[in-house]
Amino acid sequence: METTKIFEEEDVVIVGAGIAGLATALGLHRLGVRSLVLESSDSLRVTGFALGIWENAWKALDAVGVGDILRHKHIHLYGNVTTSLITGQQLATMSFRDKGKLELRSVRRKLLLEALGNELPNSTIRYMSKVVAIEESGFFKILHLVDGTTIKTKVLIGCDGINSVVAKWLGFKEASYTGRYGIRGFAELENNHSFEPMLMQFYGKGFRAGVVPCHEKGVYWFFTWTPATQDKELMENPAKLKQYVLNKLENMPSNVISIIEKTDLDAFHSAPLRYRHPWELIMGNISKGNVCVAGDALHPMTPDLGQGGCSALEDGVVLARCLAEALSKKQKEEEKYKRIEQGLKKYAKERRWRCIDLITTAYIAGVIQQADSKFVTFFRDKILAPLLAGQLFKKSGFDCGKLN
Repeated sequence: METTKIFEEEDVVIVGAGIAGLATALGLHRLGVRSLVLESSDSLRVTGFALGIWENAWKALDAVGVGDILRHKHIHLYGNVTTSLITGQQLATMSFRDKGKLELRSVRRKLLLEALGNELPNSTIRYMSKVVAIEESGFFKILHLVDGTTIKTKVLIGCDGINSVVAKWLGFKEASYTGRYGIRGFAELENNHSFEPMLMQFYGKGFRAGVVPCHEKGVYWFFTWTPATQDKELMENPAKLKQYVLNKLENMPSNVISIIEKTDLDAFHSAPLRYRHPWELIMGNISKGNVCVAGDALHPMTPDLGQGGCSALEDGVVLARCLAEALSKKQKEEEKYKRIEQGLKKYAKERRWRCIDLITTAYIAGVIQQADSKFVTFFRDKILAPLLAGQLFKKSGFDCGKLN
C-alpha cells in the first residue's frame, strides 16, 4: 500500500463501540488514559436486546464504576430451574441464595452500552467510522477508514466483533459456524408480569429455550436449535419464525407462551451461532506488537453459559489495567513501544486460558443441552442437567480484579 498523508494521530484507538470496546475505553479513562473509539454504525448497536450479567461481570462493572447504575434498573434473580419439555419434569433447581452473594440480573443491552458510554468524555466515540485497512509505519499503525480518513496510532485494540478486521490482521480465521441458530426476543408489557425472579431453562428434542425477567414489565427470552434445510427460509420471515418457535414450545407454561406471543416482530432477532476454535487461541496471536483484540473479536462463543458479554467486560478491565501500566511513564518512542508490547502480552497471558475454558465449556454444554438423539437426551435429563446448571455458577466465580 502506498504511503498516505496522515490526517490524525492518536495514542490509543479502539475499533468497535460494543461491550468490550466501551469497557476498555472507560477503564482507560478511569486510569487517566485517553482513547478514541471508532464505531462503524451511526449509533450504539443493541442487537440481542438483553444479556445475563453474572457475578464476574458485576465485578468488572463495579471496577469501571457503573455497576450500581445498572443494578437499580434490573431485577436480582434468585434461582435457576431447568425443565424438560419432553417429560414435563424439573431436571435441576438451584437457589442462588445458597451460593453466598452470587449476583445475576438480565440487563438490557441498550442500557448497558449507554451506562458505559455516558461515563466517557463526549469526544471519545466517533460514529460512522469503519476501518477498511491497517498499515504498519515504524512503531505506529495507520488505519484507513472507508471515508478516506487516515489515523496514526501508538496502540490499536480490536473490539470490532465476530467479523473483526483487527483479528484478521492478527491472523485469526473467521469464526466457525456451529450449525445452530439462536433466536432472541424481548417483550415489553403494559402491566407487571407475574414471573418469579428466576432464570428458567427448558430442554426439548433438538432445541433449548429460556425465559428471564429483566424488570417488572420486561421479559427476555431465547430459543436455540439446528434448522433443517427447509427451515432456512424462515430466517427471512420473522412472522413465520415466531410461529415456528411457538409451535416448538407448545408444551411450555402458558404464561411463557404468552410472552413470546406478545413479542413484537421488531423485537425479534435471529442469527447463526458461531465460535472460535480453542486451538486458535492456543496457537494464535491475541496480541502482536502494539495491536490486540478483545470481546467477540477474540473469543466468539456460543451463548450456552451466558458468558459472552460477561467475559468481554472482564477483557476491558484487564486490558485497561495492563495498558495503562505500560503508558504510565514518559519515555522515548522505542522504549514506549516495548512497554506497550509487554503490557499487551501480559493482557494476552491473563486472558488466553480463561477464554479457551469458556469457549470449550460453552460449546460442549450447547451440544448436550440441545441434544436430538434419544440416548443423549436421556443421559442429559437423568444425569447431566444438574452438572450443566452447576457450570453456570462455576464459570461466573471468576474475578478480573480492580483497575489499579
